[in-house]
Amino acid sequence: QVQLVESGGALVQPGGSLRLSCAASGLTLYNYAIGWFRQAPGKEREGVSYISGPYRRTYYTESVKGRFIISRDNAENTVYLQMNSLKVEDTAVYYCAATLDRMGLPVDYTDSTTYDYWGRGTQVTVSA
Repeated sequence: QVQLVESGGALVQPGGSLRLSCAASGLTLYNYAIGWFRQAPGKEREGVSYISGPYRRTYYTESVKGRFIISRDNAENTVYLQMNSLKVEDTAVYYCAATLDRMGLPVDYTDSTTYDYWGRGTQVTVSA
């Protein structure tokens, strides 16, 4: 049974940092693309970042470029999202999702419908 468990969400002041973790069980993370998505109240779910499987290609949505860093530890079967210089507009529930890496096929990993497995989310609140 595949499980993704997010952790690391918290209340933080603007300009602060958080590191989110997505711990996977029931699958070998090396073969999977992992995406981070977020959803703020009253807004649609937004793709924030992803990291592909073996080749570790990364993507960031424009609003987080230069502030967020995605990484993976295959030995720990965990993907991280380091979030720096946090802004009030980063406030949302953050979800990680997994799908088998399609190894070069034209797949849109920014599209939430691409993903097969989802965690339950972790709340990030940025407020003074």
